[in-house]
Amino acid sequence: MTIDSLARSLARAVPATKPALRAGYAASERMKSSLASQWPSLIGARTEKITIAITAHCNLRCQGCKYGRDFMPGAQLPLETVRALLEDAAAAKVPAVRLYGGEPLLHPDVVEMVRLSRELGVGCYMTTNALILDRKIAALHAAGLRKVTIGYYGQEGAFDDYVQRPGRFDRLVESLTNTRALFGPDQLDIQFNFLLSRRSATIAAVDEMIAFADRFRASVHIDVVHYSLPYFQEGPERELQFRPEDRPAVDRVIDHLLRIKAERPDLLTESAPAIASFADWALKQEAMRIPCDARKLLWVGADGSVMLCYVTFPLGNLHEKRLSEILYKKPHHEAARAAFRLDCPNCHCEAASRVEKHAPSLRLYAKDAAGRLAR
Repeated sequence: MTIDSLARSLARAVPATKPALRAGYAASERMKSSLASQWPSLIGARTEKITIAITAHCNLRCQGCKYGRDFMPGAQLPLETVRALLEDAAAAKVPAVRLYGGEPLLHPDVVEMVRLSRELGVGCYMTTNALILDRKIAALHAAGLRKVTIGYYGQEGAFDDYVQRPGRFDRLVESLTNTRALFGPDQLDIQFNFLLSRRSATIAAVDEMIAFADRFRASVHIDVVHYSLPYFQEGPERELQFRPEDRPAVDRVIDHLLRIKAERPDLLTESAPAIASFADWALKQEAMRIPCDARKLLWVGADGSVMLCYVTFPLGNLHEKRLSEILYKKPHHEAARAAFRLDCPNCHCEAASRVEKHAPSLRLYAKDAAGRLAR
């Protein structure tokens, strides 16, 4: 048993140990990052999570997403391919998979995939738009699902405008209400992923998001609008993407989020330094030169393609070889080192953990967060 797997086992057995274990893990990663700047060979792949886009089908047409249109159109992973993936992940002691899409609830075998994950001892959660969650949550929960993450794109008309489907906000509220009536927060963890973009960078939008999370007893994760994901788009007039003149609005929102974090530390999933860093991630984008820790990731597309991360470093295809033939082989480790060096488009995926695992960045943004709160 590795130190990491021992820590995970202890955290499950004694939940109170989680903060200390998380802090210890981040400290060890910062030490590794510092040493790797001199000795890059110290960096190797160590997969902690596999994101599996089980289908490219989607029942929405979000402004910022190409799924369901021209990104892997019609692609969907067969159950047997996912079964083999999960078997290989379990054999390699990969702790978690994330079922993703498109919209994963549209896959006819999604319940069986969750059941297989549980039987194999691989933690499983799902990212969904939740429009039909209430129709499937009983079967999913029985199969072992205990966490869902849901994109949050505003209230009422703002949501419908973003997903480009009228009436969908009302359906979302109905679905979440029905889901919570069946399973409380001690039975099902719900996390809303708030997309911080040019259209949502207001204190009013943040407060609406917090109220919505409280309504459904959920936590909140902050996603800064992307600029390099192959399945992301910025809107017809790039209206989602930040511009230099948006800095004052971004700073106001970051200051507000930091106050919320100070008052309700368990509501927002990111640390205060990570939240402070989002102002620079939003405006500097690829100029943020913080080592990437994509060595902990794998991404599997609905067409079977395997990459180190959401953006690049192709490693093979599950229709041609099993995951066991890809995982921890030389190209996998080489991709992990290349990601650490930022030999890539340098997206801001995993931005929070990158800040927390890079000592100079952690010091910089911890000081920034403290200064913002002191104003």
